[in-house]
Amino acid sequence: MTGRAKNGVDPEKDLRSYNREAWNRQVAEGNQWTVPVSREAIASARQGDWQIVLTPLKPVPREWYPPLAGCEVLCLASGGGQQGPILAAAGANVTVLDNSPAQLAQDRLVAEREGLAIRTVEGDMADLSAFEAESFGLIVHPVSNVFAPDVRPVWREAYRVLRHGGVVMAGFMNPDWYLFDHDLAEKTREIKVAYRLPYSDIASLSPEKREEYIRQGWPLEFSHSLESQIGGQLEAGLLLTHLFEDDYPPGDEDPLADYMRPFIATRAIKP
Repeated sequence: MTGRAKNGVDPEKDLRSYNREAWNRQVAEGNQWTVPVSREAIASARQGDWQIVLTPLKPVPREWYPPLAGCEVLCLASGGGQQGPILAAAGANVTVLDNSPAQLAQDRLVAEREGLAIRTVEGDMADLSAFEAESFGLIVHPVSNVFAPDVRPVWREAYRVLRHGGVVMAGFMNPDWYLFDHDLAEKTREIKVAYRLPYSDIASLSPEKREEYIRQGWPLEFSHSLESQIGGQLEAGLLLTHLFEDDYPPGDEDPLADYMRPFIATRAIKP
C-alpha cells in the first residue's frame, strides 16, 4: 500500500487529486513545462513565425497542422502557458484542458498579458464530457498521458470530440524507457533492467522508493505499451499519418538518453 502525500491525499485512492497537487507544486518550483512563453514568442506568432513541441526538442512539422485561422483547438492535458497561447496568437480558437489549476493559471496569465482569448477547463484527459461531439478541428496532446493509468479512454474521448477530417497530434514516452532503473543510472552511470512492463510508480517501485516519491510529492507515472498508444488510436477510429522520435536535451543527466530516443510523436486524423 502507498502512504499519504504532504497534502494528505492517498494516490491509490485518488490518483487524479494527488497528481493535480503534484503538478501545482511543479508550477511553484518552476518546472520547464510550466514556464509561460515570452512576449517575443507571442509577437512572432502573430506575424506567422511560430512553432510548438509535443516532445522536448523537435518542433512539430508545419505540414502536420490543419489551417489554424479560426480552427477550434483543444490543448489536451497541455496547460502551462506554452502551446495554447502560441496557437491562439497564430489565429486559432483555443481551449486548454488540464488537471492542474496552477497550470491553467499560466495559460490565463499569458492570455491576459497578451490580450488573447483562451478558454481554460479543469478536467481529466480521459473524460471530455464537458465538450460536445465533434467540437474541435485539432487536438494537441503533448507528453502527458504518462500520468494516466489507462490511455485508451483518452484516445476514445479525443476521437469523439474531434471533427471529421480533424487532426490529433500527440507526444508520449517510448515504453521501453521504463524498463530501467533511472535512479541507479543517474548515480552510478550503470544501466540496469529493473522493471517489468507495463510500469507503474505505484505498483512497480519498492515500498521504500514509492514512499519516497510520495513524500516528495512527485507526479506519479505509468508506462503504456505501443499497442495502447498507437493501437489505441487506431482502435478508437483514428488513422495514423506521421510519426517521429525525439531525444532529451543535450546534457541530460540520465545516461540512457545516450542510447535510445525516449519520446515518440504521432499525427492522426479522424476520417
